[in-house]
Amino acid sequence: MAKSSSHYVCQTCGASFPKWGGKCEACGAWNSLVEEALAEGPPKGLNDGGKHRNKGRSISFVPLKGEKKHLPRYLSGIGEFDRVVGGGLVPGSATLVGGDPGIGKSTLLLQLVCKLAQNTRVAYISGEEAIDQVRLRAERLGVADVACDLASATAVRDIVATLDHPDAPNILIIDSIQTMYVDTIDSAPGTVAQVRTSAQELIRVAKKRDIAIILVGHVTKEGTIAGPRVLEHMVDTVLYLEGERGHQFRILRTVKNRFGPTDEIGVFEMQEQGLMEVHNPSALFLADRHGDTSGAAVFAGMEGTRPVLVEIQALVSPSSYGTPRRAVIGWDTGRLAMVLAVLEARCGVVFGNNDVYLNVAGGLRVTEPAADLAVAAALLSSLTGVAVPAEAVVFGEIGLSGEVRRVAQPDLRLKEAAKLGFSQAILPKTDKSGKNKLPAGLNTVEIDRLQGLLPLFQTEAGAQK
Repeated sequence: MAKSSSHYVCQTCGASFPKWGGKCEACGAWNSLVEEALAEGPPKGLNDGGKHRNKGRSISFVPLKGEKKHLPRYLSGIGEFDRVVGGGLVPGSATLVGGDPGIGKSTLLLQLVCKLAQNTRVAYISGEEAIDQVRLRAERLGVADVACDLASATAVRDIVATLDHPDAPNILIIDSIQTMYVDTIDSAPGTVAQVRTSAQELIRVAKKRDIAIILVGHVTKEGTIAGPRVLEHMVDTVLYLEGERGHQFRILRTVKNRFGPTDEIGVFEMQEQGLMEVHNPSALFLADRHGDTSGAAVFAGMEGTRPVLVEIQALVSPSSYGTPRRAVIGWDTGRLAMVLAVLEARCGVVFGNNDVYLNVAGGLRVTEPAADLAVAAALLSSLTGVAVPAEAVVFGEIGLSGEVRRVAQPDLRLKEAAKLGFSQAILPKTDKSGKNKLPAGLNTVEIDRLQGLLPLFQTEAGAQK
């Protein structure tokens, strides 16, 4: 029997250390080292000079094109969810869903279970709630009469024994992976070793039996899924449920997908009956917009394959402190600093003595660089007091030399704008080869330098130079 000792594992990054320390030297996290048991020595037969070496089995190879017909995807009937997973759940796939506490993960998955249970056999295993608590939520959502297999368990050995037979359910939801434990590992549930091993065992049996498995993952205070980073590598699809507590909108975003596009989003609205689909998020994000207000610009963005129009709001006001403030919600703070620097260095517009506040209305988080030009337009509008034309959408990437760069899929952005009644677009110079044909009826203002944006605010902007 191998001797047993202990080591200390960082619960943030998974790094291992022989002694405890207040700070993880690998990732810099404080108070994240937890003691775990460690079996010393290599497995018998691997490094003992061949004394107990066992000959491995030969691997059989097969051609890339198989004769077996692929199983069809499981469609949930929730269009926004089917969109983000690439058109339905693939049999034998593993999906990881993360999100902040109370954001609606369990609510969404319970709704998903009840939709899927109408056409196939689905099992829901909760490690965080008792069965009666799950039933209370089902009654609140109005889905208590749906035929669904429900259980409350945390032992991975019992779950694997239940699934490893031909009568196993086609779809399995585990809520959550941080509550699962393997009894052969001497550490508490939620630790790096337990999360990694539990996920590995569940994914192994799911792929063996062609079960589509969905794992719920907790997130850290930084917003990333708790546990080892290898967990995201082990699964096929990683989804994040995002949203601001003060907004009713929830965004289900794909960050990894082996069976479809990444950066796809599904939009939901939190209501009393649960999370309801939003089929036209652009119209909803712009519902409370006032077109005659300075400091606002409509950005035509792309989230995966979906064009989404959102309002970028900026407020520039004189600073009462020695160091002006820069506050951002829904966008990257470093990118705002870059846009302000380019406006000052290349266009001569001074923001140095002003506080700058930037907000993406509706609670959506914008990550693509194409929002640079819309942010610049909103900043200039707030500084000068001149409103951006109410019927205009803006998009384009800004370079450090002041050039406005082309962005992907301008035709889809403009088609969405035209569908919502916009008649003007401010965008980079487009390719005239006809690859991206722009919709007719839109008055386009194409600029190749950031200075081309100043004439919209000429009267007041000239005084700022």
